[in-house]
Amino acid sequence: MHGARLSVSTHLKMGGVAVLIALMLGACGGAPSPRTPSYSPPPPVGPSHPQRVQVVKEPLKVNERPRTVVHEVAPLETVWRLSKMYGVPMDDIYRANGLKPGAVIRIGQKLIIPNARYFQNVVPLYPNTCWRYIVIHHTATDIGNASLIHSNHQKRGFWNGLGYHFLIDNGSLGKGDGQIEVAPRWIKQKEGAHCKVGKMNEHGIGIALVGDFNQALPTPRQMESLARLVRELVHYYRIPPSHILGHGDVPGANTDCPGKRFPWNDLQRRLVDMK
Repeated sequence: MHGARLSVSTHLKMGGVAVLIALMLGACGGAPSPRTPSYSPPPPVGPSHPQRVQVVKEPLKVNERPRTVVHEVAPLETVWRLSKMYGVPMDDIYRANGLKPGAVIRIGQKLIIPNARYFQNVVPLYPNTCWRYIVIHHTATDIGNASLIHSNHQKRGFWNGLGYHFLIDNGSLGKGDGQIEVAPRWIKQKEGAHCKVGKMNEHGIGIALVGDFNQALPTPRQMESLARLVRELVHYYRIPPSHILGHGDVPGANTDCPGKRFPWNDLQRRLVDMK
């Protein structure tokens, strides 16, 4: 499995940028690979505001009308972000929830989103020279969302909560299948808490998929969102192929994350198809 994974990731190419895939999670176990990252990136340089916001729209089905949905607020989500995600004016969201414009929303708060026209993943991209790796994980749980994992990571001593930069949901706990939740660490451009070795917390973008891929497979929508997210990050940050690593490929990381059944061939196909 390990050799097949390296073969898949070494030959991914998208728009002239070669890709190689990575993973890790503090809750998984396995054996490390002998491959050693050789790049020493410069210190981070980046503003706190995104230079670009990438959206991936998932249109409503034919003849499907706009609908009212209930959204549970994730860490650091804003009404602006929800407006972009669902195609609903901010004032409509404030009004539907009896909030004054500019009111602060909190983690776990359930907001009514009236007349949602679609759902789209919103991915902010920030100029920053520190991001030189991509690390893909599974949560090793059947269910999850950013709010739950944020709370669990805080209880484990992660003072900044959710240790990843992105979480891709599997449709459990009220989140959409394939929904990309952007973590506070990414919005603030802070180091992760997903891999202690190889300086991956400092220089690796941590992406986790909800699921236990020693037991099951990611959903097709999760894989589609992962491929789109990896493609955007690789292009924007010019991440070289040798710097997209699996958690188990990082020397000193004793893990089989993101699971023995993670479908590397499927990810490769999706990335190539997006060229």
